[in-house]
Amino acid sequence: MLETFYNTFGFFGAILVAFLSFAIFIFWVAGIAGIVYLPESKDKNKKLLFCVIFPPYPFFWIFYDINRERKMMTEND
Repeated sequence: MLETFYNTFGFFGAILVAFLSFAIFIFWVAGIAGIVYLPESKDKNKKLLFCVIFPPYPFFWIFYDINRERKMMTEND
């Protein structure tokens, strides 16, 4: 399997695909962790269920949350 992966993408392509896969996994886990730390509500449980059913949701949520916090910080200045 590793040989096929290497033959398909080459050395630098295999490194790039492995790095991007790792980064996507880290952002996915970070999004789920951010949703877990939300205050208790029915909405939180729905978001967690949606994270499991639709894995790209935590990516959208984390970037939305980053943007929301950036706006809150600029309003305070």
